[in-house]
Amino acid sequence: QVQLVESGGGLVQAGGSLRLACAASGRTFDNYAMGWFRQAPGKEREFVAGISWPGATTDYADSVKGRFTISRDNSKNTVYLQMNSLKPEDTAVYYCAARPSTYATKYDEYYPYWGQGTQVTVSS
Repeated sequence: QVQLVESGGGLVQAGGSLRLACAASGRTFDNYAMGWFRQAPGKEREFVAGISWPGATTDYADSVKGRFTISRDNSKNTVYLQMNSLKPEDTAVYYCAARPSTYATKYDEYYPYWGQGTQVTVSS
């Protein structure tokens, strides 16, 4: 079992930045690909970014490419999402997820472990 806890959400003005963190505990972080997803009110959960184990490969949704960066520090069992040039449409609850695989995927059904989410609100 892997427990995931997100932090770093908050309220920011458009154009600002936030860095989300997701700390993993329980079973080893080794050999787990990680993903970030988000869900806005009234919308389905969507893929934001993914990172492979141990971190050589990353993938992003088109809507965040060039603005968001996913990274991981395996010595700290933590994955990060640096979010720059934030827009009001980035407002959502952000979730991190883990899957016991080398490669991340944009499909949420392949992630068995999820955090509780952290709210990101971008004001215009």
